Amino acid sequence: MKKTERPPRRRDPVDGVLLLDKPQGISSNAALQRARNALGAAKAGHTGTLDPMATGLLPLAFGESTKFSQALLDADKGYEATVKLGVTTTTGDAEGEVLECKDAVFSADEIRTAAMAFIGEMAQLPPMFSALKHAGKPLYAYAREGVDIERKRRLIVIHSLDCEPLAPDAFVMRVRCSKGTYIRTLAEDIGARLGCGAHLTALRRTSIGAFVIENAVPLAVVEGEDIESARAMLKPIDCLIGELPCLPLDEAQASQLCHGQTVALKHCAAGAYRVYQSARFLGLGEVDEGGVLSSRRLVVTA
Repeated sequence: MKKTERPPRRRDPVDGVLLLDKPQGISSNAALQRARNALGAAKAGHTGTLDPMATGLLPLAFGESTKFSQALLDADKGYEATVKLGVTTTTGDAEGEVLECKDAVFSADEIRTAAMAFIGEMAQLPPMFSALKHAGKPLYAYAREGVDIERKRRLIVIHSLDCEPLAPDAFVMRVRCSKGTYIRTLAEDIGARLGCGAHLTALRRTSIGAFVIENAVPLAVVEGEDIESARAMLKPIDCLIGELPCLPLDEAQASQLCHGQTVALKHCAAGAYRVYQSARFLGLGEVDEGGVLSSRRLVVTA
């Protein structure tokens, strides 16, 4: 008997941010589309992908909030990863084919000492199994064809790296790092430093900027709610730039800004601001050295 498919929900102009706890085994885009359907949202985007193997924090932007998602793409990230020593794979994680196996018996101090060498600024080589593109084609597509593309090392920063040994050949590492960091590559580099190789067996993103996994909602919970309850889980648009100072405008100033004009302000330092009129979020503004405010990105509802 053919299974009856659930009809798609309506598509409305929904604005806000959903802190999703992505499950293992699906792509970030698949998680986005399922959440979008649950909320009945017309427009949606994610703020940086997670591999299908990975779980954890995946902020999703809906409607007008997509205009401000770049802030999270540039933010520092936090991860918790499980690393298996002594085994290297084609992908650097458990989904790849095994390339080599070596004996790996290390003390907790040896593992921590090897990992400490990677704290700070470093030039990291992106893996072939990544979504980075060459000539319009993702690197993983070349890798699956057996083609190796020359890549440039990218400057990253490992802010903190704590290791908790699970066994003589395995450990959990908790990492806080800059954007563009590949945790698979970090695991492989630690394994190489120990002389035995390594790969990831699990990966979970625990933070992005000020957002933490404890405030995220599992996809199954979002999909289990009615449409209004699902939408109630959304955070306001301005949470994406919450680290910026707030700049209140009066009604006349707000009207000027929203009609494409600049606004002369007194005693306002230069820089980027979250701009409001009363409690209404207008968007992102920039004040120059002369105290003149111009709009950088406004919400349509403004």
